[in-house]
Amino acid sequence: MRAVPGILRLIHPAPTAAVVTLSGALAAILSAQAGEPPLTGRVVLTILAVLGSQVLTGALNDWADRDRDRDAQRSKPIPAGEATPRAALALAAAGGALQLIASVPLGVPALLLGATASASAATYNLWLSRSPLSVLPYLVSFGLLPLWVAAGVGVPLERVAAAPLLVGPFAASAHLANTLRDFDADARLGSRNLAQTLGRRPAFALAWTMAAGVGVVAGAGLALTDRLETGGTILGLAGLIAVAQGIAGTQRLWVGMLAAAVCWTAAWALATG
Repeated sequence: MRAVPGILRLIHPAPTAAVVTLSGALAAILSAQAGEPPLTGRVVLTILAVLGSQVLTGALNDWADRDRDRDAQRSKPIPAGEATPRAALALAAAGGALQLIASVPLGVPALLLGATASASAATYNLWLSRSPLSVLPYLVSFGLLPLWVAAGVGVPLERVAAAPLLVGPFAASAHLANTLRDFDADARLGSRNLAQTLGRRPAFALAWTMAAGVGVVAGAGLALTDRLETGGTILGLAGLIAVAQGIAGTQRLWVGMLAAAVCWTAAWALATG
């Protein structure tokens, strides 16, 4: 039983839960707005595909960083002896299989968009995570997420065509917030990811400003076009408050951004229906 918590930690439960939740919320809302029940077979399959991608990404990340973690983060599942590298690879393979099995019935667009998002995340884990280009896979993978969900649900991609313009800056700020949590460890190991290249304070300021800016710009745009209703306004403000409190520190910013991602996804989908 000691291995169970380690296995679960390999999938990075908090970000996985946030991504799957926001994807599920978007899928359900898009389905309902298309005149279908919020929980159709396509919605369930889309959620499972996203879950598989997150399992693949999280486990592969811990496998790829296993040697570095032995030096700098011994509490991680593999260096702590709670999971083996083989188990991490097996879990990553299981996540990839789940994504593939769930994606095939959804059609070629959903299959290809999901595969591209996962391939981008794998590129980050295996090659780019310690380079100044570390932000690029975040831009690609999260920029594709709304399109992937829309294709999975079976609604026109034009329905979410503008979403990547807001998701991109938010994804970049999420990357900075995430890597800032390991700033000292990465510095000791000679990592040159984007946060290390910018420096701790500039990276934090940029992460917080971009995240808050996305919320303000999106909310203002929807308000000016009279698309905001009570539910969307409440969700939008909740997300903005979650990001705002992150000014107190890196960990609080990271948690706040996870909450804001879910709130703003639901608010945007409601307001643009």
